[in-house]
Amino acid sequence: MTTATTELLTVPEVMARLRVGRSTVYDLIRSHRLTSITIGRSRRIPADAVRDFIVDQIEEAA
Repeated sequence: MTTATTELLTVPEVMARLRVGRSTVYDLIRSHRLTSITIGRSRRIPADAVRDFIVDQIEEAA
């Protein structure tokens, strides 16, 4: 995930990928279940973090 080609997603993009609301995405960030960074006043979520979150949720459900 530390490569220069890591895709950074906006909160609305993560909302669309996970099909959840804005507050859910911010709750996941606040609870450290979804990694994010701040650039200026903008919050960005690495695409790898979204994939990792999905994998973790699938493993928990199994």
